[in-house]
Amino acid sequence: MADSIARLYDAVLAARDGDPSISRTARLIRSGVPKAAKKMAEEAVEVVIDAMNGRPEAVVQESADLIYNLVVLWAVAGVRPDEVWTEMERRERLLGIAEKLPKKDVTVPPLRRAVVAFAPRRGARKRR
Repeated sequence: MADSIARLYDAVLAARDGDPSISRTARLIRSGVPKAAKKMAEEAVEVVIDAMNGRPEAVVQESADLIYNLVVLWAVAGVRPDEVWTEMERRERLLGIAEKLPKKDVTVPPLRRAVVAFAPRRGARKRR
């Protein structure tokens, strides 16, 4: 599998300089990180929806799209597959291959902390 993703990554890099009017990959890469990240997120949501709707064939197809878009995002963000594999190996040594590292602050995720920090306090009066 790592070989397949490495081949896909190399193909994505090769397509980077292609004609964006012909190559969807070239167009996506030229759009930058925000667009590549958005496309990856959209594919992830589609995988989830199809899984929840009990459509395994669609999960397979959307998963392939998700992996493609993840690899494009890596390329745009300057991340190489071998860096990801190194991290996976590190995690395997720490917890085993089938575990995910725990979050450092499991009580309040960073995004939630940011939302709470900017939310108005209860009972606070609005300025006029």
